[in-house]
Amino acid sequence: MSDVSHDLLLYFGQIVRARRINLSLTQEGLAEKSGLHRTYIADIERGTRNVSLLNIAKLAQGLSCSVSSLLSEIDKVDA
Repeated sequence: MSDVSHDLLLYFGQIVRARRINLSLTQEGLAEKSGLHRTYIADIERGTRNVSLLNIAKLAQGLSCSVSSLLSEIDKVDA
C-alpha cells in the first residue's frame, strides 16, 4: 500500500473517531446505529480497513451526517 493510500485511511479513521466521540458514542454504539460490527469500526478508526462506499453510507447514517460531509472532512485534514 502506498503512503498516500495509508494516509487516506488514517485520515478517514480520525474523522470517524472524532465525529463518534463528538456524539458521545462508543464504538459499540456506532456499530449498532450503523449496522456494522464493533471490530470493523475499530479497524476503520485505526486506518486498517479500506471502507466501501456502502459502508461509508452506513457510517454517515450512524454518525447522523451525510456521506458528502463525512468525506469533505478529508480535504480539511489533507490541506
